[in-house]
Amino acid sequence: MRVTVRLFAGAREAVGAPTALLELPAGTTAGEAVEALVREYPALRRFAAISRLAVDGEYASPERPLFDGAELAILPPVSGGAELTDDTD
Repeated sequence: MRVTVRLFAGAREAVGAPTALLELPAGTTAGEAVEALVREYPALRRFAAISRLAVDGEYASPERPLFDGAELAILPPVSGGAELTDDTD
């Protein structure tokens, strides 16, 4: 299935684009899709742990299954919130 990932703020900078397309197996969850994107763009890991997710405009848990044509958004905190740490070691 094909999923469009919309990226905002630091997540957008980590990927270098406002959107990314993923080809994923059927039944993939939102969290698994984020991990697939992190494997492709390791700089995204620092944002993935503190970001909220949305599927087709509604906040979603990482366990939410995706479907073909879904739009997944990764929404890092814009101001305040958790301090970013580099845990890629």
